[in-house]
Amino acid sequence: MTTAPDPDFDLATMRMALEEARKSLPSPNPPVGAVVVSADGEVVGAAHHARAGEDHAEVAALRSAGEAARGGTLFVTLEPCNHQGRTPPCVDTILKAGIKRVVVGCPDPNPNVVGGGARRLSESGVTVDVGIGGGEARAVIAPWTKFITSGMPYVSLKLALSLDGRIATRSGASKWVTGPEARAKVQELRAQHDAVAVGIGTAVADDPRLTVRVPGLAELGRRPTRMIFDTHLRLPLHGRLVQTARDVPTWVLTGEDAPEAQEQSLVDAGCVVMRVPNSAEGRVDVAAALRILASQGIVSILIEGGAELAGSILASRLVDELHAFIAPILLGPRGRPGAVDWAGPDTPSDAPRIVDPRWELCGRDAYVSGPLAFPR
Repeated sequence: MTTAPDPDFDLATMRMALEEARKSLPSPNPPVGAVVVSADGEVVGAAHHARAGEDHAEVAALRSAGEAARGGTLFVTLEPCNHQGRTPPCVDTILKAGIKRVVVGCPDPNPNVVGGGARRLSESGVTVDVGIGGGEARAVIAPWTKFITSGMPYVSLKLALSLDGRIATRSGASKWVTGPEARAKVQELRAQHDAVAVGIGTAVADDPRLTVRVPGLAELGRRPTRMIFDTHLRLPLHGRLVQTARDVPTWVLTGEDAPEAQEQSLVDAGCVVMRVPNSAEGRVDVAAALRILASQGIVSILIEGGAELAGSILASRLVDELHAFIAPILLGPRGRPGAVDWAGPDTPSDAPRIVDPRWELCGRDAYVSGPLAFPR
């Protein structure tokens, strides 16, 4: 006699799989988590897809479960794959393990494979239920979904500003507008992205490292590639970004007419230089740059400033998520520059805004974040 599925148990177990998925950093593959429940209802395996080229979550979870998986249920946040990539199809392993039911968080949005895994399992006699915890499952793979369906990276914009919207004093001093807790949170954000980017103005003024330095994060998270948007190749050869380019991947996105001699100097120092078409304003075209980055396997990118780059990316309506750290200080109307250099909307109703903003305190600073929506 077959016991009917328990919706509460299914949702609770899917959330266990989602917690596994949030540990997953397999870019350019999607983050996936899986849990195996035996025929008598015990959790006997759990895993996530750790790195690209390693076992997918389903395979790792089934391996940990062993023979206890036979006749049981597999919970997986994303539809199992039915195609050969760097690893064999997961559906083959699922069928071999004797799984009788598969519970899927959300279908695979990849237009080349959508539905194939669920269909193959159903045709082989496995019960497949799709959509348990679907909203949370889709949120976990949101960056990868944009990447695989549009050929563009998922873009997060970080702003650190005063109460009156400034990022530096009238003398140009910008260290530090926000406090140490906010800066630690930024380190966490870096570890969640494939790349972290700044404009040339920020690179020159701040001489940043753009690395993940919080103990433990560098080992657990990504080691993001550093990106500098530098139309005329003004990046100083003596700065920390160039001096550490052989240790940390450093890419410079430059214009079509940038000097070749400076390009060669940067390449000799270990940087990767990519020439990008210019925009109508004579800067690196950010949309073209993002398409190039996606072609190189960059699924997600955190843009940290400065004002010109933030303005260009907002004006192009390419920001998916906003992270703003607001310090309880006033820098005055002559503080330079404003957080974002762009024309902005004509009316408040035309303004991009955070959907369902999340507010929290980072030390003494306010932190608001969430998906950014642009009016149509």
